[in-house]
Amino acid sequence: MKPTFNRTALLAVAACLLLPSLALAAEMRCGWLDNPTPRNWWLEDSEKTWTLMTQDPDRPDGPEGMELVPDLTEGEFVEVNGPSYGYACVCMSVETDGDERITKILSVRQLQIAQCNNDKALASRN
Repeated sequence: MKPTFNRTALLAVAACLLLPSLALAAEMRCGWLDNPTPRNWWLEDSEKTWTLMTQDPDRPDGPEGMELVPDLTEGEFVEVNGPSYGYACVCMSVETDGDERITKILSVRQLQIAQCNNDKALASRN
């Protein structure tokens, strides 16, 4: 006897296996990446300000993937507090807690400052 496959059942099983991996979907967030002082990082996009890292002893390393943030001073960067601190324009693929924190960084791409300044959804920093 030849085995038969129920396509509906097979699709249901596949969906159940994939659902856990879809629970935390990556979000593309673009805006101002601020690093005004040591170990303080925020991303201000068109929706809100997201916290990446603060000088919080309970979260000493920030989100997973923090090492993916490039040396911003090698691209267009505005110094605000000495040679290593300031802000840049970036797009980041991230996971968030849906509220205020970036919980995982998947990728970071630094952009030209003009791109954020020209984005009507962002506060200009001229």
